[in-house]
Amino acid sequence: MSSKLIRGTFILTVGTILSKVLGLLYVIPFYQIVGPKGTALYQYSYIPYTIFISIATAGVPLAVSKFISKYNTIEEYTVGRKLFKSGLLIMLLTGVTAFLVLYISAPIMAELSFKDNKDIKSNLKDITTVIRSVSFALIVVPSMSLIRGYFQGHQSMGPSAVSQVVEQIVRITFTLAGAFIVVHIFNGNTVTAVSVATFAAFVGAIGGLFVLFWYLYKRRRYFEQLLLLDKGTVNVSLVEIYKEIFIYAAPFVFVGVANPLFQAIDQLTFPSVMMKLGFSFDAANAAFSIINFESHKIVIIPVSLATGFSLTLVPSITKAFVENDRIGLNQQLNQAFQVMLYLTIPAAVGLSLLAEPVYTVFYEHKLLGTEVLEIYAPVAILFALFLMTASILQGINEQRFTVLSLLAGLLIKLSLNIPLITMFETKGAVYATALGYIAAILIQFFAIKKYARYSFLFVWRSSLLIVIFAAIMWSGTKIVYQILVLFLTPESKFQAIGIIIICSVFGAFIYFYLGLKSGLVIRIFGHRVDGLKKKLRFHKKSVSNRNK
Repeated sequence: MSSKLIRGTFILTVGTILSKVLGLLYVIPFYQIVGPKGTALYQYSYIPYTIFISIATAGVPLAVSKFISKYNTIEEYTVGRKLFKSGLLIMLLTGVTAFLVLYISAPIMAELSFKDNKDIKSNLKDITTVIRSVSFALIVVPSMSLIRGYFQGHQSMGPSAVSQVVEQIVRITFTLAGAFIVVHIFNGNTVTAVSVATFAAFVGAIGGLFVLFWYLYKRRRYFEQLLLLDKGTVNVSLVEIYKEIFIYAAPFVFVGVANPLFQAIDQLTFPSVMMKLGFSFDAANAAFSIINFESHKIVIIPVSLATGFSLTLVPSITKAFVENDRIGLNQQLNQAFQVMLYLTIPAAVGLSLLAEPVYTVFYEHKLLGTEVLEIYAPVAILFALFLMTASILQGINEQRFTVLSLLAGLLIKLSLNIPLITMFETKGAVYATALGYIAAILIQFFAIKKYARYSFLFVWRSSLLIVIFAAIMWSGTKIVYQILVLFLTPESKFQAIGIIIICSVFGAFIYFYLGLKSGLVIRIFGHRVDGLKKKLRFHKKSVSNRNK
């Protein structure tokens, strides 16, 4: 892999992680402005929006970049330009169509969430208003995805990374400033504040698109020079171009839409079932917000970090599979699974243990929020495993099982959601999600085992060791936590931060120390950690020699 591509991949990864971190941190002030009613309304709009945007754009940047990179390699630069020009028009039409469909169907989507409670017309009107506010972003985002893919196809990752960060900064600034002005300056209602906040997705997309157009203008001469070097020996029709793009992009659509579809099932069933159980509309709304917005935002943290590290190994997995290098493929799969599990398991365990102070810091002290986060945190391991196994199936060209596994998982979620909510109330929705993901992951495990001829024995052994270390970490941290709550209260935001920092440092030390002493860290992350270990030993010896 060239140094330019490595540098570009690093830039894009950093930009993606920074964008996700910003997208997480803004929920703290946003919750304080609009409260649980506002976050519930926000989520009612964002679930259908995410599904629409995933279908319209998921996989487009990767598919376009793969297509352009393929033809640039053989110096057929005109083919990529042909895709870019026609693609901009098609993406604009796709975006406008998606916008119109979501905007027009907003009342229907609102009614589906409360199909058995038609007497709450004012609330349905509020949900409709918010869904329509976010739908405007669909006009812009597809075109932006295409341009990002065009740059990435030329191994230029900077524009995508910068546009992602700018888009997020503009969106968050508009969200927080708009909601604050509506509520605290104009004394407006929550619905107006949330409508402004969801419209921020459109404003943010304009900001990201402006950055991309600026890069296109800046690099126009470079792209023109490439056309002069075009060999002109290949003539690919638009039909063939878009057929190839669809084949590349389709698997990513299913992976990208998986989580929103699970959340959509909750949106369509949870509020109505809770109200049938005797909960008021506001109570059902608050519980829905806790599951699908508040807790979910926190649970995604370990998933983003772990998959970010492990998915960098997927290209080498693809290479080993194509070259029929079974030994290399097994080594890459072992490392990918171990990296992901080593990072995700302790993070999920720690998050579950510190659910009360974490929820307090992000939102407020709330018993139901703590209880839900405590059982939801371990589901992060399943989210990460699903993404990991789906990417591996893409790498070994067996993405059909991604579709099959997702359909099976959704069927289980849909079948069990109402019975489990009826039995366990709010927690039941989390249990149904976990069971659905477990089914999907087992199907993907079967496909990987069969078609990659991969034995999971080594990973099971490493996983057992990781689980043991995580259990020891949990036990040690639990003791520290119990001592700290004698002096500090997790009900106070400031004191909760202190509890989180002390427990996190202590738990991380235990876990990393056990991994280092056992050699697990070196086996997973390679000789770089071994080198760090030697440097620490050398530093220790030099200090002791100076003391002598």
